[in-house]
Formats: sequence, C-alpha cells, structure tokens
Amino acid sequence: MYFVYVLYSSDYDKIYIGYSANPEARLKAHNDNRNKGWTAKYKPWIIKYSETLYTKREALLREKQLKSFRGREFIRSLLA
Repeated sequence: MYFVYVLYSSDYDKIYIGYSANPEARLKAHNDNRNKGWTAKYKPWIIKYSETLYTKREALLREKQLKSFRGREFIRSLLA
C-alpha cells in the first residue's frame, strides 16, 4: 500500500506533495535537522491531506495529478 500526502508549512504558507509507503516516517525525515533538501527551508511541516492507493504506479499518477494546476487548486481549497 502507498500513500500520497500533502505537507503544509503554516509559517511559510508552502505545500509539498509526495508519495510514500510510510508517510509518518517521511514527515519525520522532512522535519529532521539533517534534512538538506528543499523542505529543510520551510520547517515545521504537518500532514494536511493523504490518500491511500494500492500500487506504486497509482500513487505516482495521483501525485502527478495533485502537482498539476488543478491539483494545487484542490489542495489550496482544503487549506482555506
């Protein structure tokens, strides 16, 4: 089983969309002080939304949809 998740940084009003088999572990990694990626600049992150999918392929497709303009509109509507 895989999950597509949306992280939100309220301090910076930023969203991050990803997929994982273990979203809680990914959240921990994004908030970890050793993280040197893009998400390191906008900590702390919280999970605002997630969907469960059965295959990695489904998760990748859904992640791509959520990263589209319409997908980001959908996510922003959830945050309002």
